[in-house]
Amino acid sequence: MNATSMAADFCSPVATHAIGQDAAASVATTLKALADPLRLRMLSAIASDPRGESCVCDLAELAEVAQPTVSHHLKVLKDVGVLTSERRGTWVWYRINPDRRRAVTALLDSFAPATVAAPWRNDSVDDGLRPDFDARVTRLAGELAAEVPQLDAGVVFAIVRESYTGLARTARVSSALIPLTERFARQRLSDLTRDRDAGVPQVLFVCVANAGRSQLAAALVNQIAGGKVVARSAGSSPADVIHPHVRSLLAEIEGDAASERFPKPLTDDAVRAADVVVTMGCGDVCPIIPGVRYEDWAVGDPALASVEGVEAIRDDIAARVRILVDDVLN
Repeated sequence: MNATSMAADFCSPVATHAIGQDAAASVATTLKALADPLRLRMLSAIASDPRGESCVCDLAELAEVAQPTVSHHLKVLKDVGVLTSERRGTWVWYRINPDRRRAVTALLDSFAPATVAAPWRNDSVDDGLRPDFDARVTRLAGELAAEVPQLDAGVVFAIVRESYTGLARTARVSSALIPLTERFARQRLSDLTRDRDAGVPQVLFVCVANAGRSQLAAALVNQIAGGKVVARSAGSSPADVIHPHVRSLLAEIEGDAASERFPKPLTDDAVRAADVVVTMGCGDVCPIIPGVRYEDWAVGDPALASVEGVEAIRDDIAARVRILVDDVLN
C-alpha cells in the first residue's frame, strides 16, 4: 500500500466540520474591530466600570488622543455589536451589549491573560509527566482522615485525591504539590464540616484565574474584618501562580501569610460553605446553592493592568469589601 492510498484510508474530510463561510466572515469582522490596543482598553474599562457603563468623557482619559478619535473607536465597537450607546444631554454613555457579554468576558478574562507574555513564570520547569505521588497522597489522606473522624475515610480520601488532581493540572513545580494539596484539602474539609450556626460568616470570592482580584478581595476581608468574617477564594480556571503585582500587594496586607496563598480551583463544597459568594468575572460558572447569597463585582483585572492600575483596583476592591463586611456583620 503506497502513501497515497494509506492517506485516503486514514484521513477523513474536515471541511464540513469547519465554521461556515458567513459565520467566519462575521467573526473575522468583529475580531478585526477588536484588534486595536486602545479599543481593547476601552472595552476593558467599560466592562469593569462599577456603574455598568462608561461615559465617553471617562474613556478619553485612557489615551492622549482627541475626543473625536475616541468617539471613532467606540463607533467601530458599536458597529460590530459589541457595545450599545445612549445619549444623555451632551454626553454619550456606552455599555457592553448584553448579547455579547459572555464573549467579552471570555476575551478579557481568559483569552487576553493567556496571550500576554509572562516572564515571571518559571518556564524552566519540566512540563512532562510528574512523578508518581500515589503513596504520599494516600498517606496524607490517612493523616487527615484521623483529624476529622466525623467524616468517612473514603470521603476524605476522595477529597484529597481530587485536591491533588485539581492542583496538578496547573502546578509548575511538582515538588510543591503535596504541601499545596494538604493546605487545599484541609480547607475543603473545613468547609465540608463547617457549622453554620456556630461559625463566623464566610465569604467566597471567585474569578477566572484566582491569581488577582479574588485573592486581593479575600485578603482584604480577612484584614478588615479582623476574624469576624472568614474569606476564601477560588478560580473557575486557576492559574499556576499568583500574579507578581498582586503578590506584592498581598505581602503588604498579610505579611508572611501571603506566601501561603496560591490559586485554587472552584469546588462545590466551597460554595456550599459560603454565606456570600462574590463573582468577579465568571458569574455563570458558580453552582446555585439555596441559602447562599450571590453578588457580582465588575472589577478590573490586575493581570492586565499597570502597577498603578493594580493599586487602583486594590482600592476599588477595598471600598467594596468594607461595605460587604459591614453588611454581613449587621
